[in-house]
Amino acid sequence: MPSTLPEGDPVAVDGSLPDQAYEGIAERGLGFYIHVPFCATRCGYCDFNTYTAGELGMPTTGAHRTNSAIDSWLAGALAEIDLAAKVLHTGSSVRRRVSTVFVGGGTPSLIGAGPLTAVLQRIEQRFGLADNAEVSTEANPESTDPALLAGLREAGYTRLSLGMQSVSPKVLAVLERNHTPGKALEVAAQARAAGFEHLNLDLIYGTPGETDAEFAESLQAVIEAQVDHVSAYSLIVEPGTKLARQVKAGLLPMPDDDVLADRYLLADRALSEAGMRWYEVSNWATNDDAQCRHNLSYWSSGDWWGIGPGAHSHVGGVRWWNVKHPAKYASAMAEGVSPGYAREVLDGKARRVERILLGLRLAAGLPSDLFTEAGTVEAGHAVREGLLEPADWERGRAVLTLQGRLLADGLAIRLLD
Repeated sequence: MPSTLPEGDPVAVDGSLPDQAYEGIAERGLGFYIHVPFCATRCGYCDFNTYTAGELGMPTTGAHRTNSAIDSWLAGALAEIDLAAKVLHTGSSVRRRVSTVFVGGGTPSLIGAGPLTAVLQRIEQRFGLADNAEVSTEANPESTDPALLAGLREAGYTRLSLGMQSVSPKVLAVLERNHTPGKALEVAAQARAAGFEHLNLDLIYGTPGETDAEFAESLQAVIEAQVDHVSAYSLIVEPGTKLARQVKAGLLPMPDDDVLADRYLLADRALSEAGMRWYEVSNWATNDDAQCRHNLSYWSSGDWWGIGPGAHSHVGGVRWWNVKHPAKYASAMAEGVSPGYAREVLDGKARRVERILLGLRLAAGLPSDLFTEAGTVEAGHAVREGLLEPADWERGRAVLTLQGRLLADGLAIRLLD
């Protein structure tokens, strides 16, 4: 089941934000994340805030099994976009145009082009889209076809991210993915034909029982697909998931850290040789235009408003997160009150800490003057240990080496001193 939400301070009933959020707001970019909480089935490793028809107490068969839930979600999402416009426009006389939109989940492709078009149109109406706006949606290969892709392109979507995970039938079975090994590659070709400007394929490595050869085959497949972006994530056994129970029962082995490191090195070598460059620890792109600008905003502590059940938002150092369950979310929006569950206001120290934790993962690195005296000493040690690039450090930036990328999270903690 989905993980629990963190606690925090109460969110204002009308969604209004502390004064801190509005300071300099007109000069900052703005993105929207749209959370679609529906899935046809739940994968064994997933702890995202998603729900199957059965988990929502709806029939699991029939053409209209989820229509009412989708309609309820859409009404809530449109109402929350209206709320965002009211809250953000209150603090500034400048109408902020949206530079990025990212639809995730869950399985956005499951609900069809109609609701996804309606959401984008409402953002356009209330805020306007920047001339070069990046508009992305995730999609599951099995619920994506040429008609859906054509509808999304007509609506203005520019970027598609496909959950491929692997080309190995054995690996897909362990992950409980419901698509055939070659389906993601087929859909990628269809998306290119439909005119999508940018295409991403997601890979997962370290699945119990996966071999080096199987992961190498998956890498070769994404390279041959000629997409301009690849994300590769190590499998994490999240508490409370079916996978965690299988590991605890001894039915599957825990992913081995050394194996995960070897797989990462294999991914970086193969993708680099194919002309892709890493720009974030788990992401590679063919050029700057192919990088996911929405995710870069996350890693750079930018402003975004999260729409939907369980969605998280950040504006000017103020973070908040919505109630999780789709019914509770829809109820709040129908009543005209904020769906926010809790929030936190980050002070200067907390914002610096967050910038280090997130920004160190980027190929651009961090300015050395961001560190305290103790953190600067630790950075010097990291340079000598081969974790930070010596030449970049001499120029005043902390940039991870390949070895440093393997230890990025632990190194970031060290640099917080």
